[in-house]
Parts: sequence; structure tokens; C-alpha cells
Amino acid sequence: MQGVIRRKRETDTGDRHYFATAAKGVEEVLAGELRDLGIEDVRVETGGVRFTGDRSACYLANLRLRTATRVLVPVAEFPCDTPQSLYDGVRAIPWHDRLTPDMTLAVECTLRDSAMTHSGFVALKTKDAIVDTIRDRCGRRPNVDVRDPDLRVNVHLAKNHCTVSLDASGTPLDRRGYRLDRTEAPLRETLAAALVAMTGWDGSVPFVDPMCGSGTIPIEAALKASRRAPGLMGRRFGFQRWPDYDPALWQRLSDAARQEALAALPAPVTGCDRSATALETARRNADRAGVSEIITFVRSTFREFSPPAAPGVLLFNPPYGLRLGEEEELKSLYREIGDTMKQRYAGYTAFLLTGSRELAKHVGLKASRRIVLFNGPIECRLLRYELY
Repeated sequence: MQGVIRRKRETDTGDRHYFATAAKGVEEVLAGELRDLGIEDVRVETGGVRFTGDRSACYLANLRLRTATRVLVPVAEFPCDTPQSLYDGVRAIPWHDRLTPDMTLAVECTLRDSAMTHSGFVALKTKDAIVDTIRDRCGRRPNVDVRDPDLRVNVHLAKNHCTVSLDASGTPLDRRGYRLDRTEAPLRETLAAALVAMTGWDGSVPFVDPMCGSGTIPIEAALKASRRAPGLMGRRFGFQRWPDYDPALWQRLSDAARQEALAALPAPVTGCDRSATALETARRNADRAGVSEIITFVRSTFREFSPPAAPGVLLFNPPYGLRLGEEEELKSLYREIGDTMKQRYAGYTAFLLTGSRELAKHVGLKASRRIVLFNGPIECRLLRYELY
């Protein structure tokens, strides 16, 4: 077994290989973010982006990426079709470089089209191999902590090919830390950031979310336009618990990111909702995100709201009508959306995210572009409308 295991080694320049995961359909946006960070070796794949870089690239990715879910560090790949081949492959990894008996451990697993079909068993077998390796070397073994481990190991088993990675992010990156209060069916922060990026909005013209709910879309818009790194909200990352963590490097990168933040924007960011409860939640979330001073929240219906003067960007995420009978009820709402955009938003560029192609027909406007992406398991389309 040893001969077929491929360890993920550093490149000739000392760089390492990384894989940043993202929602399906967001990969190209994520690749653009990485290139903007100065990372040139970027390869787009389904579900994420591979890149290489030094330790600062890993830290920067966790600090600054807005659309990534996790940053993984692959450490080994090997063929795997039996429990024994899995155990042997994991044991061949030099875990003593990454884990001590005093640290805690958790293993997460995803499976697809493989001989082994139970993710819980694969995770357990992987854990056994890791702790046996440490115990044989140190005489003691690390404990398991599934909620808040020092080292989170990711096992991806697809078509009997196993990739073992370390999770440099720890808690998923969509959990920025500002959204403690949630309304029903909130949009993930990373997907909201991707939607903002797909509009091309740069902060120079007004931005409006007329159905903002708990405020995720306008908050992510304000964070992006004001150049505030999403990783600066007090959370702790997985790599900060690793034996090779460099606190001085992290401090330098964090300080540089803080210095880039803008105190104000040249154009307004507005979130609108008819629910007073939702708006109160949105205001608390914006305050925790540090952008409450650059977002205006207005209680109003979509039809009654008077937007800032055009040109501008309109982005919203109306209900999809996923429950039985809801779609029929929502057709009138989508017709109202189309009518209101024509009447009140002339000169704006509008973007509407929907998980229902049938409901989208009732907007009554022809979309100039359709982008397919996924909101969790739901296949959605981001529709662009030019409102002349």
C-alpha cells in the first residue's frame, strides 16, 4: 500500500497546494478573488478552486475570501476500496507533524460512487488510523472533539480514490460571526457575497435590496465595497491551532487588511423590508459586522419604496415557493416585482435570484443573462434585467 500513496508535498519554491471549496456555480467568482489576492496558480474545478502558495496565501484566503466555504490543505491521495486500504493509507501520513496527544481531533467525510458507502464508518476508520499513529509514536493518543477540535480532518472518497486534507478554516467561512439573529430561510453569507460579485457592483452607484430580510445581502455588499475583510470579525480559524501557526505573520496580514477599510462609500447601500422584526434583526447584524453606519434600512413594501436616483443596482432574493401550493400564490408577487421594476427602477440594472423557473416567467421581463448556481441543494438562476 505504501508504494501507491501520493503525499502532497511542497513545491520547489516551498509553496503548498490548497483547495478552496464553494457552492456550485460560484467557482469562477472564487477564482477571481484568489487572483485578486495575487495568487496566480489557480485551477477551477467543480465545487471549488485549487491553488498553490506559501503560508501567507493560506492565511490570506481565510482572511479575505468572501465566497469560499472552506480552505483545505490536501496531505495525501491514494486508491481506496476497502477498510484496510483506508486505514493503511491514513497511517502512512506523518501525523506527528500536525497533531500532538494534547490536541483534539475531528474527522469529516464525503463519499461518492465508492465501494465503501457509509460516511460514518469511513470517518471512524480514519480517526482510528490517526490516533493509533500518534499513540505508537508518543505513548498517548489525542481525544476527539466533534464540536470544536484543534485539528479538523477532511476525507473525500470518490470513485475509490481517497483525498485526505486538513481544514485550515475550522468553522465554515460563511459563518462570519455577525449573523447571530436569523430570519426564516436566510441566505448564506458566502452566497450573498457571490451574488453581489456577479452583479459587478463596485460601490460607485446606489445598491438596493428591496426584500432584505435579516440583511445578509446589503451587509455583504457593504463589506465588499468598503474593503472590509470578512475574516476580521473576531472568529478563530483552524490553522491558528496548528503547531506551525505563525502569529506574527497573521498579525501583519490582519493589520494590513484593517488599514484598507473605508469609513464611507460614495453611494448609498439600502435594505428594505416590510417586516419591522426582520429590520431590527438586520440592524443588529449590520452593527456586529461593523457596517451599520454605511447601510440604510427602510421599512417599506417593494412597491412603495422610492429608490435613490439611477443608475444603480437592484439585487433581491424573493421566495421560491418550494412548499406545496406556494408557487401559485407567489405568481402575483412576481408579476408585481416586474411591474414595479419597470415603473420605479428605470435606469437600474436588476438582479433576481429564484429557484423557480415557472415563477420567473411571471416577472414579465426578458432577462439579458441567466447564471445557474445552487442555494444549498436548490438549483437557482440569477436573472439580470436591463431596466431602460
